[in-house]
Amino acid sequence: MNTLDQMARRPADPAHAPRNARNSWTLTPETADLRRPARPARPVTFDAAPQHLTLDLSRTAVVVVDMQNDFCHSDGWLAGIGVDVTAARAPIPVLTALLPALRSQDVPVVWLNWGNRPDRANLPPGVLHVYDPAGTGVGIGSPTNAAGSPVLEAGSWSAGTVDELVAAPGDVHVDKYRMSGFIDTPLDSILRGLRVDTVLFAGVNADQCVLSTLMDAANIGYDVVLLEDAVATTSPQFCMDATIYTVRQCFGFTAQTPDLLAALPASVIGTDR
Repeated sequence: MNTLDQMARRPADPAHAPRNARNSWTLTPETADLRRPARPARPVTFDAAPQHLTLDLSRTAVVVVDMQNDFCHSDGWLAGIGVDVTAARAPIPVLTALLPALRSQDVPVVWLNWGNRPDRANLPPGVLHVYDPAGTGVGIGSPTNAAGSPVLEAGSWSAGTVDELVAAPGDVHVDKYRMSGFIDTPLDSILRGLRVDTVLFAGVNADQCVLSTLMDAANIGYDVVLLEDAVATTSPQFCMDATIYTVRQCFGFTAQTPDLLAALPASVIGTDR
């Protein structure tokens, strides 16, 4: 019996188990086995657009974009500058049902929240201009919300996920600093370390940060699926229509979460990772 077989047959020691067991070597004082743990394919097929879709749950992750207070809470930044955030809250009940089901299938959940450095040293003027086009001081880093929290600052209430969505201990958290979550962040290396090929996308705003991140994911080789009922935008409806059209036409697929949930097999690891 080789070392990998022995490892598969004995309980992992929590004190020594790698945090990312998907991408690990087997080491002893005498040997280094560079084979990664085998991950048998777990295909699921469900209705999607522009055609039915089969994906491998063992190579899939879900990225939840910007479901945070400054974008989705009535005391947050967007509400403070007069944006109606009702639409941005629509994914909350969808994700409340979806995420535990995906965790039960050992699908990693990645929370991608906009969380800047307090000094904003890595932000160019074009980013600071967003939602503050006249430079009046209501933009990123300002206390322009009812909570008085610095807008989109990492570690602040503003950058925190809304209370209704609770992360599980095994979830992954990534701060981003642009519309795209791949620019100047470890998101790509994390997904590759998790041995992910397919990324499901959820969150807000669908036509801005979600789409920008999805496009970059597709451009660097990931298969991408926009979960239509798990994304939303405070933009006009034509922006959502254009986003769905663009994803289907140029980058990947769109699907509804009830179709995905119905296709999931019986839970493999309980209700949470």
